[in-house]
Amino acid sequence: MAEVITMPRLSDTMTDGKVAKWNKKVGDAVKEGDILAEIETDKAVQDFESEFNGTLLYIGTEEGDSSPVDSILAIIGEEGEDISSLKGGESASKAEGISDEIPEEGQTENEATAVETTKPVQKVEAENNTSAEIPKDVEVITMPRLSDTMTEGKVAKWNKKVGDAVKEGDILAEIETDKAVQDFESEFNGTLLYIGTEEGDASPVDSVLAIIGPEGTDVSSIVSNGGKKAEAPKAEAAQISSKEETPAASDKVEETSTESSSERVAISPLAKKMATDKGIDLNSLKGSGENGRIVKKDIENYTPVAAMKSSDAPKEVAESKAAPQGAPAMMNFVQGEDSETPNSQVRNIIAKRLSESKFTAPHYYLIVEINMDKAIEARKEINALPDTKISFNDMIIKAVAIALRKHPQVNSSWKADKIIHHGNINVGVAVAIPDGLVVPVLKNADQMNYTQISASVKDMAGRAKSKGLKANEMEGSTFSVSNLGMFGIETFTSIINQPNSAILSVGAIVEKPVVKDGQIVVGNTMKLSLACDHRVVDGATGAQFLQTLRTYLEQPLTLLL
Repeated sequence: MAEVITMPRLSDTMTDGKVAKWNKKVGDAVKEGDILAEIETDKAVQDFESEFNGTLLYIGTEEGDSSPVDSILAIIGEEGEDISSLKGGESASKAEGISDEIPEEGQTENEATAVETTKPVQKVEAENNTSAEIPKDVEVITMPRLSDTMTEGKVAKWNKKVGDAVKEGDILAEIETDKAVQDFESEFNGTLLYIGTEEGDASPVDSVLAIIGPEGTDVSSIVSNGGKKAEAPKAEAAQISSKEETPAASDKVEETSTESSSERVAISPLAKKMATDKGIDLNSLKGSGENGRIVKKDIENYTPVAAMKSSDAPKEVAESKAAPQGAPAMMNFVQGEDSETPNSQVRNIIAKRLSESKFTAPHYYLIVEINMDKAIEARKEINALPDTKISFNDMIIKAVAIALRKHPQVNSSWKADKIIHHGNINVGVAVAIPDGLVVPVLKNADQMNYTQISASVKDMAGRAKSKGLKANEMEGSTFSVSNLGMFGIETFTSIINQPNSAILSVGAIVEKPVVKDGQIVVGNTMKLSLACDHRVVDGATGAQFLQTLRTYLEQPLTLLL
């Protein structure tokens, strides 16, 4: 029996999806696990696998087109199977250009369909005779949604100006989001005809950013129409698409040559860009996709441990009392003169998000003092190993991740009428940058060892300072850690990084008199403050989490049990 495949919801903010590429065409055999298509969401391009075996009988969203979540994407069934009933409904009718009207007497259903599909085309042509004809190869570029919390973007820099030639893959501009500055690539070839957001200005997501097309094309009507150009109705588009052949299956894998090898590497376009941004040698990766193809998750799961040993590795994040990388820049002081600094996009969003968190989540705080003597000894022994150097912050992150395994309620989020218990432990690490604060995320931190945690934190802290972090590296945290111990701060409380339900504030290690076995001796202590959202984490739950965390830090060997 035929199976209807609908447009999947690949992110919590996704409302519609664009088919970036079909890897199968109608009539092709499909096996469970085959990559049917590459779906572009509001965040990234993702491979979409088939869950069924059979033949691809119908494509509901053509390559390059978008459709709402849960609309018909494709139908898979037995070769020659009748699927006319499955394509019924408004969306399918529009996709095929089929009229709901009853055929006239003596007229076959197909003849009636053909008549009806030509009528709207004639009407549109008549209406458009009064305006300049817009070539179909003109492309309107809108402000992209580069993170799940982004509502507008600021153009930090244009790398092209009006009149410049643009090729697919060229960096059009640098877009500043609420989290980072990211390169924005062109997906089209042509000439930059119009810039909708000037350098230094901001505009809402989905507003007109630029227009690309043939040199000399008049796009004034598109600009005045809010970025919309005259298009043939869906009936005509369906007729045209039905006559055109879908790209051959042999085009489904992009092959990329590398400088270090004459071999060609199978890799998806998104994975290729991510690897280039991170400076990852493709030959050192093993793809988990179809036929060994390197996909997005292979890049995300890559841990630059070996790279940290090379001469070009980022400098180690300062420890102890030294200022960390990305410390806020000092403002110049002029006696008797006030000055103003325009808020960056990052600063505006920080203000908005933290205000929302503080005013909506009922915060409460738990503080505990930890004996760090054994942790200090353990760190010395670990750092005595060749090519190994970890910080106390690395040890705390590891202990937090393991403690969250035992207290899953702390690894949860509040959402309207329910609590979401996360299946992964993703620890966000607060990093200071000149514009404010960003929180890169260590995915599956509970499965990482000390060396992996250290390498990842150093890598992301270094790139955070230069605004080199990508949006997906700052999304998906389930718990956060903020450390001001390097500034000598002994105790402080933090605002919860929503949608997390808790954040741990880490103070400095202080040498002071302590009572041990009835005697006053010199000891090393550190204070931890846990801010909790009372809607999710009750006081007893938060206290039990801190007890477990204390055990792991005061008895480091227990982390191995």
